[in-house]
Order: sequence, then C-alpha cells, then structure tokens
Amino acid sequence: MSILKIHAREIFDSRGNPTVEVDLYTAKGLFRGAVPSGASTGIYEALELRDNDKSRFLGKGVLQAVEHINSSIAPALVDQDVSVVEQERIDQLMIDMDGTENKCAAEKGVPLYRHIADLAGNPKVILPVPAFNVINGGSHAGNKLAMQEFMILPVGAGTFRDAMRIGAEVYHNLKNVIKKKYGQDATNVGDEGGFAPNILENQEALELIKEAIAKAGYTDEVVIGMDVAASEFHREGKYDLDFKSPDDPSRYITPEELADLYKSFVKDYPVVSIEDPFDQDDWAAWSDFTASTDIQVVGDDLTVTNPARICKAVEEKACNCLLLKVNQIGTVTESMRACKIAQESGWGVMVSHRSGETEDTFIADLVVGLCTGQIKTGAPCRSERLAKYNQILRIEEELGDKACFAGKNFRQPLAE
Repeated sequence: MSILKIHAREIFDSRGNPTVEVDLYTAKGLFRGAVPSGASTGIYEALELRDNDKSRFLGKGVLQAVEHINSSIAPALVDQDVSVVEQERIDQLMIDMDGTENKCAAEKGVPLYRHIADLAGNPKVILPVPAFNVINGGSHAGNKLAMQEFMILPVGAGTFRDAMRIGAEVYHNLKNVIKKKYGQDATNVGDEGGFAPNILENQEALELIKEAIAKAGYTDEVVIGMDVAASEFHREGKYDLDFKSPDDPSRYITPEELADLYKSFVKDYPVVSIEDPFDQDDWAAWSDFTASTDIQVVGDDLTVTNPARICKAVEEKACNCLLLKVNQIGTVTESMRACKIAQESGWGVMVSHRSGETEDTFIADLVVGLCTGQIKTGAPCRSERLAKYNQILRIEEELGDKACFAGKNFRQPLAE
C-alpha cells in the first residue's frame, strides 16, 4: 500500500490561472488531485506559493511549487515507505516539510467518501443540500454589487437528485427574469456560474431570486443563503456598500447599521444563512449579530478552516457554522480536525469550493464522508462546478436505498 511515485505539474484553473496538479501512483494505479484558488481570500489562510516571475502568467506561475513537490516532497514520501491510507502521518510529514495536500482511498478497496467517513469516525454518510451561487457580486463579478454571493438552497427536496433539478429550474427561471428586466447581456455569469447583472442594491438581488423561486413553483422548497465577504469592503472600522466606486467615507456605515440591514433581509426574504457578515477581525460585531439572530452565521475569512481560530470563534460565540476549505489550511487531516471541533461545538459545517476551481471532485466525497449536510460549489453552470455536483449524484446512485439526504436538517444532519 506504499506510494510508488509522485509527480506534480502546472495546469490551469477555471480562471485560466496556473495551479498545481499531482499524480500519485500505487500498485493499484494512478490517482490524481488538483488545487483550487480563491479570489476573496482571508488574510489568515495558508499561503499559495506563486513564482512572481512577471514574464510568465503575470507572475502567477507555480513552477516553484511543482519543483518543491517533485524534488523534495515526492522523494521524502516515497522513501518513507508510508501507506497511502495513513492520512495523518502523510499530512504530518508534509506539514513538517511545510507541505501541501494529498489523498488516496483505493488501497482499502472502498469509495473515497467511505474512507473519509472512516477517518472521521462516521458510521453512516449523508448527502448534502447544495447551496447554488446564482447571483455573483463582490470580488467575483464586475458589477457594482458589494455582497459576493446570493445562493439558493433546495432544503425541501427529498433527494440530492431532486435538489439538483429544483436548483437548475430556479436558475433557468432566474435567467429569464434577469433577461426580461435588464437585457440579454445581464445574463453573463461570474467566476462561480452565477449571473452578474449590473445592480447596486443587494436587496434587488434578493428580489430577483425571490421572483425566480416563485416562477419555478418552489416557494416552499427553496431558501436563500448569502456570502457577504464583508472583509472586502471593510473601511476604517466601517463598511462601504459601494466599494467598487471611487472612495467616499461619507457613505460608510457602522457594523450596527450593517447588522440591521441583514435583519431586514431575514425579515423580508427566506434568508437562512449569511457568511462573513463582518470583517475577519471585527469580532465584537460577529458576536453581537450571532447572539441576536436564529439564522446560520457562517465563518470563512473569520475562521479560515484553522482549528485555533475556530476555537477562538467558539469561545467568542462569533458564529455558528464553519466554512470548510481544504486549501485554506493545507491538509486533509487539519481540515477534518477543524470540522470535528465545529461539529462538537454544535456548529453547522458547509464544505466549499474556491472561485478559481479545477475539475477535481474531491470535495464531493469529502462532504458526504464528513456528514456536514451542506456544500457550496457554485451555480448549476460551468463544468468545474458541475463536476462536484455530478459526483454526488453518482454517490447517491451507488448508495441506493442507504442514501440519506440532509434536507431541512442541513444545519445539524448528525443530530437525527
């Protein structure tokens, strides 16, 4: 079960930027993984190693990272004669070398999601509710919209396949609503497949989605989630909801005013989840807001899948859900530890893609094995997003009668 060979190369992500892909060989064959990249990254995330050679890819090449893997990490792991199923040992070896991510389950003769469930100590697996990013703003789109993602969650579906159908139907209805109101060019999509109409008011985005849900006939089945990515428009202790225009401090609003805006969204629309409502260091605003609402408050830039920051957030009662991104912390082992801390603290956990993605489907198996009950990996559009959703469809099919869909229990799927 040892690793026979590891080879890394430079490939391209969904934005046309270089990223790292790794081939891992055992006696059972070739296994491949690729690394995504975020646009609105938290300052506490694990760092990417870019070449900064302006003569290639505007400095974004990853040949140094590839060379580190091929010349240092690969020989070390092969020489150690480590078993591919010893995830923690592999990750620790790479952490000790200041390393990167890896995975493998075929040696055990089980699907990857089952291997992950075993590592996490989960006797069963759960299919997640997909959170489809259907309107893009923030750093993911060229429009004036400050808040980064507006998502639909088909919590009333009976199966994952039904959730995909409902999500796709709402998405296509939304396209027609936007086209009728703003014209054909407003249906161009952002990095994650969501539409990016040139609107300024965040409430307008919610109105469009509410109308599309109604037109599709799923008012009772679909709720709304948001990723505000507030660190992107945090200015001098306040927030600028028109941050893509020339700077004007007179329009900044206080954390309290921003919290009141969120509460109006929750009152007027079926908003059940808000991610990164405040800046990654605005701890007091996070704690005050979480204490004053029943909705899911998701930490991403705040927690960056880092066990130490998650523990602080638990202490401060800053949020009640973790956004889980493997490449934020760097290894599967640390990601699973972060997930376990969150779940044991009574939090929800949402597994997430990055805005710069590859066709790698690892997070689809990860979300099923960790039983988090929710995943966001973009709109039902663009193949690097659909690759993850399609993999979950395959898993559901393979599970057959044993398939369990989180549905309305998406925040606490293990409580059932």
